[in-house]
Amino acid sequence: MSDKSVISPAVPLSGHDPLNFFWFIPTHGDGSYLGSETQQRPSDFGYFRQVAQAVDRLGYQGVLLPTGQNCVDSWITAAGLAEATERLKFLVALRPGVTSPSFAARQTAALDRQSNGRLLLNVVVGGVPLELGGDGIFLNHDERYEQAAEFLTIWRRLVAGETVNFSGKYYRVENSRLDFPPAQEPHPPLYIGGSSDAGVELAADQTELYLTWGEPPAQVAEKIARVRAAAARRGRSIRFGIRLHFVVRETTEEAWEAANRLISKVSDEQIAFAQERLRTVTDSVGQTRMLDLHQGRRDRLEVSPNLWAGVGLVRGGAGTALVGDARTVAERLREYQALGVDTVIGSGYPHLEESYRVAELLFPELGIQRPGATWRRGLANEFAAGAGVGPVDLRAAAS
Repeated sequence: MSDKSVISPAVPLSGHDPLNFFWFIPTHGDGSYLGSETQQRPSDFGYFRQVAQAVDRLGYQGVLLPTGQNCVDSWITAAGLAEATERLKFLVALRPGVTSPSFAARQTAALDRQSNGRLLLNVVVGGVPLELGGDGIFLNHDERYEQAAEFLTIWRRLVAGETVNFSGKYYRVENSRLDFPPAQEPHPPLYIGGSSDAGVELAADQTELYLTWGEPPAQVAEKIARVRAAAARRGRSIRFGIRLHFVVRETTEEAWEAANRLISKVSDEQIAFAQERLRTVTDSVGQTRMLDLHQGRRDRLEVSPNLWAGVGLVRGGAGTALVGDARTVAERLREYQALGVDTVIGSGYPHLEESYRVAELLFPELGIQRPGATWRRGLANEFAAGAGVGPVDLRAAAS
């Protein structure tokens, strides 16, 4: 049976449906060690395609493509990867302020149609004023969210098929329309992250799924309660997802060794520089919360059972990983699932190898069925060890 066989229904665990599990395309580079050029991999499309095709075959439902000055453009990359994959969905950055809502609507329709409805959109308002200035955006934090609200209002009406006339504080359009609608109705789903009050209000008002970075469960519970309440005030409901790195191994000891190895080439001077830079260049509430988890200290990295903040010593954005054997990591994920999380966006270094480890070790514990996992056994080989057949004559096999 080929990898294109029908996926068998997954078995729910602990009273929950299986999580939607996504992976990450490392368009800013990849490697085996954080903060080091040792065993580093370049940001080229051939490697992105390798990762995407692997996770497509392994049963991940989608991939996140990051955005920013240090990333290869997510829209163009997703367009190429859509042609190289079959099932995979693409979570691509929608950037209010960086582009116009009318142009973004046309891009949305084109990529959604090209990918046969596999487009998802991650609303990124931005949290680094210096980088935003390079894109011509000079609004303060809350003003950027006000601008995003107008942007999404126009965008949603266009992709729904309306002819739009709009005059607001940040945008004015006259007789704008979209002649080619997206494949998905009424539009590709909108995801968003944002820990500030302005971010929560925009999420509750305009989007379908709220993403949080991997904070301890109590802090995630507080965020979810805020967003749920804000959505309820508008008569809406909203789904929840979490962004995490993973270090999963067959034993807990192996997992912690791998986590420590990941930061083994980072010096204390590099950590101090990265922490100072991350705190001074951002006005993101979520980034500040990430940094506060560990305060840049190597002795404070396990911020909750199995939740390790070592990635955040030198990396901005998502800075925590679940570390452990597969069963333990699955238990930690079910703690988040009990809070209302139904989607996980994972990653690991390097992303190609770690996508296999997560799929092969963690998916069975989560009840996630991989495509082609129920293949029919054939002749014995070195992996089957003679399963289903009689003893193998090694001398005959070698002849």
